[in-house]
Amino acid sequence: MKKTGILNSEVASVVAGMGHMDWLSIGDAGMPVPMGTKKIDLCVDKELPSFMDVLKNVLKEMKVQKIYLADEIKDQNPEQLENIKKALPDVEIEFMPHADLKKNLAKTHAFIRTGEMTPYSNIILESGVTF
Repeated sequence: MKKTGILNSEVASVVAGMGHMDWLSIGDAGMPVPMGTKKIDLCVDKELPSFMDVLKNVLKEMKVQKIYLADEIKDQNPEQLENIKKALPDVEIEFMPHADLKKNLAKTHAFIRTGEMTPYSNIILESGVTF
């Protein structure tokens, strides 16, 4: 049995299978997931688990070189934006309209659904390389 890091077997498997520049998305409970995109549903109740709890757990094992966020997070959820920046210092951020972010979920290896109930708490992580 695994002792540390990502204990959810589906999330661990997706992260382990990713290569440089592959995408993984994490989001709130309301984010629509395109048909054909693997959805790993961790939501058990409102705010359980939170977006930031899941993001921090994934970051224990995933090297991230760039992130994609919705433009709307700047005005609609600035506290979450600051939390993301603290968790990913020195990582490039690209903002796009929320509608485009939703479309881009189709390009991700998986979408991890959290219990988050705050607006625009969605992210696409672009994997980096560790060498």
